[in-house]
Order: sequence, then structure tokens, then C-alpha cells
Amino acid sequence: MDDHHQDSEEEYSSDTPPDALIDSSAALTYWSNIPANVNGMLGGYPQISRIDLRGSANFLTKLRRQASLSSSSSTSSSTSSGLPLLSHATDCGAGIGRVTLGFLSKVCEVVDLVEPVASFVEQIRHGNEMAELREKQKIGKVYQMSLEDWNPIPGRYDLIWNQWCLGHLTDNALVAYLKRCVRALKLDEESGVGGWVVVKENISTDSEKEDLYDSKDNSVTRTDEKFRSLFQKAGLKIVLTELQMGFPKKLGLLPVRFYALKPDWKKE
Repeated sequence: MDDHHQDSEEEYSSDTPPDALIDSSAALTYWSNIPANVNGMLGGYPQISRIDLRGSANFLTKLRRQASLSSSSSTSSSTSSGLPLLSHATDCGAGIGRVTLGFLSKVCEVVDLVEPVASFVEQIRHGNEMAELREKQKIGKVYQMSLEDWNPIPGRYDLIWNQWCLGHLTDNALVAYLKRCVRALKLDEESGVGGWVVVKENISTDSEKEDLYDSKDNSVTRTDEKFRSLFQKAGLKIVLTELQMGFPKKLGLLPVRFYALKPDWKKE
């Protein structure tokens, strides 16, 4: 839904799978009442935004250098790391565009955004924070819809960035969504050159290694094992993964993990 950083979950003793408790309409109602600012997006922890954005930029730089991939989707412009700009990315569960403003717009020529909450979309389309990006035509299409309803254009993206939003999808809906993301990547099946799906999400620290349901915003925090299982079901392989570092320990926040994913052609 946006960039909200959960710091607590509730455990349920019921045999009902945690993701079965997700109520998308209730989640939309919840987020529609959250202030359309960075404090609202980050659940009252605006001080982590800079660390978060720097971590994301570092992860993408490492990913691109590891893959030795940029020439097929680049222009003459370059990023602060010296890598050519990617041509087209999308910010999924974009909130007010915090990740686009502070990170994606600096590494991509154009960024599309997907966000269902009307007040957040208003900030993207008309807010002062995003005005310069709009003027420079860095903002592409803005889709006011849920990820379940988003059917991206095939072969459009170098990068599909998902951050603090996938907990609002059931396991089955997430697999279906990731399969649509695969089709939306720029791909060359023979060479393996193409784009990435990146997932950046909180990780459950439950002692029983279970996913945890948060009744406050109707979301699920998944275990690392669950994410890996769902990625495999979606036909994706992990090409790089690491933890976000640098959040102050005194805040007691959940661990956050990056996953860079590409289609697993061998499974086909």
C-alpha cells in the first residue's frame, strides 16, 4: 500500500493461515485515514527515511555491478554511482512517492507509480514535493489501483520495485502478482539480459517461524522461508539478497530484507 514500516504484529492461535485474515477493503480504509506525508508513510519513524533510501541505492548499485548489466537499457545519462540510468522503473505501493523522489528518480529515466489510496495519489500528481519530477517528466504513468488489479504492460520495465506493500496480498494473490511482474520485465530469454523485480519487506521474527498478521492495517509479515517459497512458485529466482542495515536498534524495528529476483528460465 505504501512505505509503512511496521514495528509490531499480533500472533493468532487460530489454525487459519495469517494471510486469510487480510481484508483489502479494510486496509484501504485504514490507509485512507493516514496523513499523506513521510511520517504517515513510515508509521511514525520519519528518521529512518534517509537510511532506507541510501540502503536501497546501495543495493541496486551492487546488483547492477554484479550482473554487469546496463548497456541494453541505458542512455547517455548516468547515476551518481557512474552507472547509466535505467530507462523505465515502477514504484509499487508507492504511497506519496517517497521512494521515487529519494531514490528511483535518481537511477531511472522514468518511473511509473502504483498506489490505491486517493490522497496519496493526489500528492504524486499535484503535491509540491513531486513538482520538479513532474516538470522534468520523470514521472510516467500513475495507476490509482491495488496491486491485485494492476496488469502491467508486457516488456515495459527494467526494474519493478516493491517495498512495504506486499503484506497486503494473500499468498496466492502475491504469486499471481509476481507472475504478472515477470511478464512486465524487459527480457531476453536466450541471453538472460533483462530487468529485475525487487522486493524489500519486513521479515517475521516469530519464534515458531510463522507469518504474523497485523490487525491494525490488515497485513501479514512473512518469514524469509515463506518469501522464498512464493518466489519459487512464481517462477522467480533470487540473484541477490541482503538485510537493510543502519536502522537504530533502539527503535526496535523488524529486520528488513532485500530480494532481487529474475525469471528462472530453467523452470520453464
